[in-house]
Amino acid sequence: MTATTSASAPPMSAVARRLARRGLVQHLITADETSLVELQALVATLPMCATGRVFVEVPDASWTGPLEVPARMTVTWLDRSVRSGAPGTAAECGRGVTLARAATAWAGEMMCADGDDTRVFLLGGYLGTAEIVDCLVDRLGRAPASLHTPPQYRL
Repeated sequence: MTATTSASAPPMSAVARRLARRGLVQHLITADETSLVELQALVATLPMCATGRVFVEVPDASWTGPLEVPARMTVTWLDRSVRSGAPGTAAECGRGVTLARAATAWAGEMMCADGDDTRVFLLGGYLGTAEIVDCLVDRLGRAPASLHTPPQYRL
């Protein structure tokens, strides 16, 4: 099976090509300091062979700690206190900004194969979650029903 790209689709990364060839389903999971309990419950239900990425946005480094995930998953703690808001400004980073940047950048690189079956769980605050949903639906063509978001957000 060979990877193909169209003029409108971004080129696939080497990792995305390997995952597509192996038929592995990867996961994209996002959370923030308000959803740490839900995050722990979710990762506890993942199979040991799960692959993918977990992004957790927190106010500062004191919120970081060990998070038990399957061995093939990577956890990235995003400390808002050391990041800026809009590029080129000295504004403080608002809630959800860092999470949306990280998740959409990862998705743009890793979720570009035709028939991508990445399982997406967005547990963070509304603003960051809405921005990620917009990117996945509008730019990457994901069906909104394939994204797991908190029901109260009605996204």
